[in-house]
Amino acid sequence: MSGVQLLTITEDEGEQRLDRWLKRRFPQITQGAVEKMCRTGQLRVEGGRAKASDRVAPGMTVRVPPLPEGEAPAQERPKGISAADEKMIQAAVLWKDQHMIVLNKPAGLPSQGGSGQGERHVDGLAEALRFGYKEKPKLVHRLDKDTSGILMLARTDRVARALSEALRHREARKIYWAVVAGVPNPKQGSIKFYLEKAPGRGRGGEGEKMVCIHPAKAKDHPEAKRAQTDFFTLWFLGSRLSWMALEPVTGRTHQLRAHMAEIGHPILGDGKYGGGGSDNQGDGWGAAIGGEVSKKLHLHARSISIEHPVTKEVMTFTAPLPDHMARTWKALDWKEDDVPADPFEVFK
Repeated sequence: MSGVQLLTITEDEGEQRLDRWLKRRFPQITQGAVEKMCRTGQLRVEGGRAKASDRVAPGMTVRVPPLPEGEAPAQERPKGISAADEKMIQAAVLWKDQHMIVLNKPAGLPSQGGSGQGERHVDGLAEALRFGYKEKPKLVHRLDKDTSGILMLARTDRVARALSEALRHREARKIYWAVVAGVPNPKQGSIKFYLEKAPGRGRGGEGEKMVCIHPAKAKDHPEAKRAQTDFFTLWFLGSRLSWMALEPVTGRTHQLRAHMAEIGHPILGDGKYGGGGSDNQGDGWGAAIGGEVSKKLHLHARSISIEHPVTKEVMTFTAPLPDHMARTWKALDWKEDDVPADPFEVFK
């Protein structure tokens, strides 16, 4: 048991119900326990008795009686989520606080449901990421199904709006790692082709692709949207494969995949945009790599730097490589620590 505590509501916590504030501070406490502490006068706000539904605000002092130690009691598993999926999505958490959660999304798991995506996706599995909160966290951006890496979720509507605004106004710095065919020349630069959606072959549009439009022809394509990708070659294997850092200055659908394919260096494993071994049998790379080099998509959201929406601290989150890419790095003797975390900043 803990002792009596006098706690002050912080600015970060904002105004909220007393019971919700207490359960966020102490996830092991049940609603019934909160109600009992209020009835018996053990839980007090500003020195006076309080009800569970009373509002508390920054600066107020709450007297909390001795509480049981330990983790929150096991919650009933959210409907439709298997024990294996619950374990998987919780193991993907890189960092969390009372405002946001950062995941290392596994490759092959869609961010949201949609045409051809079925019911198993991050948004659905987020029910297993409540960690004592009443509502599940909310996605504020997405990654393609086969792209792994950093994915942020907000635990409140207020934080969701703030993170979405930061992304919309390009106040977040995102760096992806990829393996591409060949070696770009020049090895560093920007790709500024506009992107236009081509109709998909499937009934639900599941086969849709993005088509690159040269900026000089953009005026003839009113549906095309401006897009920019900065790229930096970190390492390469002869003339066959390159380890790339990619920074999406804009955030269009399939932007990195379409842009790299357009300049003749599709991402390894990207069958949609010409990165499959069967599409690249000639010089430059291809099916002959073999060994531990997987045929899966080699695109990973490696890091994001963003101002915390509440504390205002600039935070950088980094996601370890997924297994199939880690095996490629090992097979090619590439070392993660041999390259700068942000080459665009280092080599400005």
